[in-house]
Amino acid sequence: MTQRDDWDPRAASVLVDQRRAYDEMRETCPVAYSEFMGWSLFRHADVMGAVHDPATYSSASRHLAIPSGMDPPAHGRFRAALTSHFSDDAMAALEPRSREIAIDLLAPMLAAGDAELMESFATPFTLRTLCAFLGWSEQQWECLGGWTHGNQQAAFNRDPAAGRALAGLLSEHVSANLDQHRAAGHDDVTDALLETSVDGDRLDDEQIISILRNWVAGEGTVAGGISLLALHLAEHPDLQDRLRNDPSMIPAAVEEILRVDDPLVANRRTTTREVEIGGRRIPAGASVSLMWIAANRDPDAFDHAQEVRINRQSDDGLVWGHGIHVCLGAPLARLEMRIALEELLGRTRSFSVSGEVRRSVYPSDGLASFRLRLS
Repeated sequence: MTQRDDWDPRAASVLVDQRRAYDEMRETCPVAYSEFMGWSLFRHADVMGAVHDPATYSSASRHLAIPSGMDPPAHGRFRAALTSHFSDDAMAALEPRSREIAIDLLAPMLAAGDAELMESFATPFTLRTLCAFLGWSEQQWECLGGWTHGNQQAAFNRDPAAGRALAGLLSEHVSANLDQHRAAGHDDVTDALLETSVDGDRLDDEQIISILRNWVAGEGTVAGGISLLALHLAEHPDLQDRLRNDPSMIPAAVEEILRVDDPLVANRRTTTREVEIGGRRIPAGASVSLMWIAANRDPDAFDHAQEVRINRQSDDGLVWGHGIHVCLGAPLARLEMRIALEELLGRTRSFSVSGEVRRSVYPSDGLASFRLRLS
């Protein structure tokens, strides 16, 4: 018997305001089926239950995806081999160059007094920082940005042919960089990846391409996060001034603003056995979407859940996921977001929304376009 859809994630009524739509689903149909997303979990408790039960909710991907698309024990071995690239020391070494990139991008925006944030700052800043992190020419950010945008469109349109073509283009790009680093070592993260071993075997090119595909895709989410942070502060000048006067509060503000307005809609798991959640039976082998946005705004998990309270004390936020698959690149993302806000706030007296704000849609919840007026 064919399962009937409880909702349509791509309906105009959903995409016009994803947060509102997901909030409504959490309260009215917290375990919902759709042909597009499979089974979706909207409640914080249900999502937490899934991420902390990898034996039942498998992350294994049909395609090579290291380490996010792996289950234990392989997941743990590959993740352990990659964690050092995001250490405190590694982030401290990257910070000066990342800050230079931010300052360089902000200069023409400040001179003009009005700029489109995504194309002028958020996207080039995150991808140029990633290139610096990897030891690649920063001019390569435009190629990576085109891939990120195309990959999101392919996911939304469920276009496997476009997805395969994009994967091929990124593979060629990464392979060229790997060959260049083999020919002339640079003592950077790419060189380190070429020397990384798991279970005594060095990573091969296909494995490194898989790792970097995840890292590049993640920077699209970081750019979306920066846009949401800037939007919230532009709309709340009191908080903007508070952070300008006390930059030490910026990391807490990042966590809390993105809890309320998460740039990533969902991640998927696959059930390894039949489960019952909220009175619904989900069969073995079913696709399950963990709806981060709805879970992060669940009033059963957070008092006044839809309010930004930067002094909130909670370890239950899901901006970076939770459990064994918590975001590997979170230290890099946090660094970029902190620097972006420190420089934006530190080099302005104020900034505000200029014109229409256009939000992205699944699989993103960032901003597609957003102009800032700066002074």
